[in-house]
Order: sequence, then C-alpha cells, then structure tokens
Amino acid sequence: MFERLKNKLRRFSRAVEDKIIEKGKATLSGETVLDEKDLSKSLEELEMALLESDTALTVVEELSSTVKANLLGKRVKRGNTAEVVKDALKDALLKILSTNNLDFDAFVESGEKPLNITFVGVNGTGKTTTIAKVAKRLLNAGYSVVIASADTYRAGATEQIEEHASRLGVKVIKHQYGADPAAVVYDAVKYAKANRRDVVLADTAGRMHTSVNLMEQLKKICRVTNPDMVVFVDEAIAGNDAVERAKRFNELIGIDASILTKADIDDKGGAAISIAHSTSKPIIFLGTGQSYENLEKFDANSFVERLLG
Repeated sequence: MFERLKNKLRRFSRAVEDKIIEKGKATLSGETVLDEKDLSKSLEELEMALLESDTALTVVEELSSTVKANLLGKRVKRGNTAEVVKDALKDALLKILSTNNLDFDAFVESGEKPLNITFVGVNGTGKTTTIAKVAKRLLNAGYSVVIASADTYRAGATEQIEEHASRLGVKVIKHQYGADPAAVVYDAVKYAKANRRDVVLADTAGRMHTSVNLMEQLKKICRVTNPDMVVFVDEAIAGNDAVERAKRFNELIGIDASILTKADIDDKGGAAISIAHSTSKPIIFLGTGQSYENLEKFDANSFVERLLG
C-alpha cells in the first residue's frame, strides 16, 4: 500500500516539476502557459457574448468547456490570450456548423428522380415562401418541379402556394380541404413519375411541436411517401424557441436539414448554432429577403467570420 502511495506522490511531483519547468521555458521565450486563471476572464466574456446572441445555455456551456479543454496548458504569446480563445471558439463553432455537411445542389444532382423533399415547421415561419424560393433555385438549375399542397387545414394555404406556383410556372397537386395530406404528397410523387418531373416539393401544414395529433399526421406523411429529404424551416430570429422546436421535430419525425428564414434581420446568429448543435443536422440555406432569389446557400466559414467579426 505504501509503495503505491509513494508511486503516486512521485508521479504528482514529476507533474508539478514539469509544469514549473514548462512555465519557466515559456517565460524566457516571452510566452505563457495557459491555466484556468489565465482563461477565466476570456471564457466568461465568451459565454456572455454567446448568450446575448441567443445561443442556448447548454450549447454555450459545451462550447466553453471545449475551448477550455483545448487551451489548458497551451503556450501562447503573452497578452494574446483573448485572440487565442477567439480562434479556439471559431474552430469549435465550425465543427458544430459543419456536422454532417450537406450540399443541397449536389444532393439533387445525384439523387434518383423524382426526388421527394418535404418541408416541415410551425405556423408563420415563412415555410411556403421558402418552398417557392427553393423551386426557383431548382428551375434556374434546369430541373422540373411539382409542388404538393399538403396543407389541407389552413384556410387559404392552397391559394397561397398556387399563387407562387403560377408566378414560377410550376404544377401544383392539391386535394380539397380536410383531405388526407399524405394522399396529396403520394399523388404528387405519382404525377412526377408519370410526367418525368425531377423534384416534388411538399408543403405541409404548419404545426406546433406540442400538437400530438398533427405530429402523428406528419409521421404518417413521412411513412407513406418516404421523402428523400425532410427540411425543417424556422426563423433565425426565433432564438431558443426555434431550438426547442427543431429538437422536437427531429426527435419525432427525423429531419435531414434546416433552413432559417429572416436571416437578413438577425444580427445574433445563436439560433443557427443551437439548431445545428441540438439536431446534429446541417443548415442548408438562409432566407435573406422577400424575393425568390433571396435564398443564400449556408456557408459555415463565412457565417462564423460574420458572427465573430
């Protein structure tokens, strides 16, 4: 027993000695070896900045822990701690935002046609307009598009998507109000196969993630029509509400990617970080305005540069 204790003490003594030697070497070369005291102020400022950017608390805590773990014991130039912390944060953010990276254009190009892309989300987040923007992008790339008006509950929903489709010259498959939305998407896919259309874009009814019946219906749509991609749409300015919704939609039906609308009026960026982190699914586009061309392909590097700039 005493031998084991002596061995532990020896190892501890060596560790302390090594740390002192390392500190001494760093001092002589104008550097410092970062310890918790060196990092505490910068990490505190980092956490506050992320929280003020509407980043979820759990994500802030994990980012802070990651940065801390990566920097403890690192030798840096004296007075350069804040910049080193910023660079470490940048790397951590890029890792989150690049998880399961998905190139939408490459996905469409390589996928077996017709592709069935189903859009989900809550009411009033710009889902229908986003579908029109995606349709415009696909048309510009030379693909043929069919839209399934699977929101058979909201008054005026079909008329809204038909108005967009008319401007774009796109066929809409619809049923009467109150019809089974899964049947609408099924018929749209069937039409696309028969008429050699490349992509079906399915507009589902907006629903709160807490609505059990409507979420079950969404599960049925996915089960019956087997979409190639499920896209969650929410507002960049919704903050932690969007994060909770994204998590719930992902848990209940499984999403493949997210699109954030109103990114042009979001000067924070926390929702994007939190949604990507909480779902482990990529953000593929940002909605940046009202016109059909205002759909920006998400780029993690430029997003992080803008966020930390």
